[in-house]
Amino acid sequence: MGLSRLAALHGVATSYSPSAGVTVSVPDDTVVAVLAALGVDAATPEAVRESLAAAESSARSRLLPPTLVVWTGEPLPAALTALPPGTTLDIGLEDPGAAPPPRLRVPTHRPDPAVSERGASDGRTEPGDEKGADAGTGAPAPPAWWVEPPLGVHRLAVRAPGSRSATGTLVVAPPRAPGPPARSHGFLVQLYSLLSARSWGMGDLGDLADLAAWSGRTLGAGFVQVNPLHAAVPGRPTDPSPYRPSSRRFPDPVHLRIESVPEYGHVTDRAILDDLRQDAAALGDTVLNKGALIDRDAVWELKRQALELVREVPLTPGRRAAYCDFLAEQGQALEDHALWCALAEVHGSDWHSWPAGLRDPRSKETARARGELLDRVDFHCRLAWLTDGQLAGAQRAALDAGMSVGIVHDLAVGVHPGGADAWAQQDTFAHGMSVGAPPDAFNARGQDWGLPPWRPDVLAASGYAPYRGLLRGLLAHAGALRIDHVMGLFRLWWVPEGRPPTEGTYVAHDAEAMLAVLVLEAHRAGAVVMGEDLGTVEPGVREALSRRGVLGTSVLWFERDWAGTGRPLAPEEWREGCLATVTTHDLPSTAARLTGDHVTLRHRLGLLTRPLDQELTADATDTAEWLGYLSRLGLLPEGEGDEEGAVRAVHRFLLRTPARMTGVWLPDALGDRRPQNLPGTWDQYPNWRLPVADAEGHPVTLEELAAAPRLHRLMEVFRPCRDRPDSGPDSCSEPRR
Repeated sequence: MGLSRLAALHGVATSYSPSAGVTVSVPDDTVVAVLAALGVDAATPEAVRESLAAAESSARSRLLPPTLVVWTGEPLPAALTALPPGTTLDIGLEDPGAAPPPRLRVPTHRPDPAVSERGASDGRTEPGDEKGADAGTGAPAPPAWWVEPPLGVHRLAVRAPGSRSATGTLVVAPPRAPGPPARSHGFLVQLYSLLSARSWGMGDLGDLADLAAWSGRTLGAGFVQVNPLHAAVPGRPTDPSPYRPSSRRFPDPVHLRIESVPEYGHVTDRAILDDLRQDAAALGDTVLNKGALIDRDAVWELKRQALELVREVPLTPGRRAAYCDFLAEQGQALEDHALWCALAEVHGSDWHSWPAGLRDPRSKETARARGELLDRVDFHCRLAWLTDGQLAGAQRAALDAGMSVGIVHDLAVGVHPGGADAWAQQDTFAHGMSVGAPPDAFNARGQDWGLPPWRPDVLAASGYAPYRGLLRGLLAHAGALRIDHVMGLFRLWWVPEGRPPTEGTYVAHDAEAMLAVLVLEAHRAGAVVMGEDLGTVEPGVREALSRRGVLGTSVLWFERDWAGTGRPLAPEEWREGCLATVTTHDLPSTAARLTGDHVTLRHRLGLLTRPLDQELTADATDTAEWLGYLSRLGLLPEGEGDEEGAVRAVHRFLLRTPARMTGVWLPDALGDRRPQNLPGTWDQYPNWRLPVADAEGHPVTLEELAAAPRLHRLMEVFRPCRDRPDSGPDSCSEPRR
């Protein structure tokens, strides 16, 4: 009982419910290990008693929780309104240059209930009363003593009578994140897979800008969503997964379009550059015409050599000033990231294997190395600046093309344990822990993603500084941000090192604070936020996200009336606040699903849990039910047996829903049958290394894609009904309410 109580006080679950009516107990050893990672000793019964006594004493005496959230226009949190009479509050604003707010004081007089009731009925107030209901929202107005600070993350210090005092973080946030300005459609693409005639062996930021400009102007697209462009862990071979980066805070320079760097044209040694370009063209040719996989390491080696030459070109005065401004804005975070990159060139890409003194980013040895490697540190800072500039250029191109949203960037759920973020922010991460997922109907063994989790207590104590810095960096040039596994804002499944995922447990975040910081930073950037909320989701999570304006993700094949008939969910029953799509990077392409190819692929790789004939039958039944429903809705005029027509039909269906954003998986527009990622595989399948291809598996360049008849036939579905020659009542795909 003592261990359970101690765990609850620190947000550690001792049981969980994988499905309705089922409760699974967490092993005590797991709870003890997770508490230890949070700095809480529970190794012995005596340690549990001592830690519990300390935690309960702290909870009883605490005037404030570590973080308070004030949503503008909404009632104040109970922790503020319950402060003792006579308490003073001092607020240190996030912006040190702003005029400080006055000291606030909770009045010593509290109105009795009769006075409060009379004030509510006749409109009069007494000292200390509520100000009355807010005329705009109908919500109770804040107390008369409260003066709301500006939006931001502030420091709050309170002092109550009797010398009791406390400090904490005060987050003042708007009630909702910005929403999409209009209903829109756009492409979903893994950027590395989108090669053009100018690519150096993989898709780059020049290709992204071109895709956005073309699809916005020609197809009326409102956005392009890409995979995470976070900095990868260097090495040979580099982990190709964009969801296991070295740093989420800074982008990967492998995405640079080298020729678009202003200094490129002034390199004096043109012969070497020409040789590198020829090698890059040959590398691209092997991918596009000879069946080779995308080789990120080979691409980076060529680009690195070119960038070393480009760096020798002096910056113009204006460019030098812009670079200095960038360094000042990014501060310590960029310096640490660049230093890790420089040290990795010397000692390898896992800081755990570095000399002992260099494993601490604040040690004397690291400070000395910083001076010795100053030139390499500057090189990696320069790369971050150049990449940031091309990210800005891609968003500019999207908006100039008339896109209502622009580029949708993706935030991975975590980072590689040996990478730059884990080294620079060691105190923020839980050592000896990995993020994953518990066992479920699709994976009886659970999942271990190999990503160290943030410590909720350290995040709160820092005023969520690492989280805020991460969001600001990603939102700087984004029209929207997708958050992978958005349920992680509420809780994450922690797996102790050396244990199977089945022996993990959930650790809770302060979801209110995590959401408030997210909404605040999205508001500042004017960006839409959407979460990947597929799979098992804790009750109340989707509602909480929706209340704060965070869109969800709805995938057609999963949208059924699970609480009732189990049949496909009618389009008018879909939620409005979502990105609606037919598939994602982790799921089969639509052509593969329609033909059953994805089942035979998984069979060849030994991933099926049932005999092949049973899997094929179940899959065909599911697909046939959807196609029959589409036909009854009049959305499949091409009839049965037309694969391309069925792909158009499922997208017509999406447009019948009220979803604010509709995504087209770019390979679907060409009939590509191969998934970009096949969960549950490592070397058995070329995850994250395939170029976009057509129905026959031939790679397709951006130039060819833009002229592809099949793509244009699909995108006709998205033209406004009045502009289509076949715009009868059954062909109109506008949402029906």
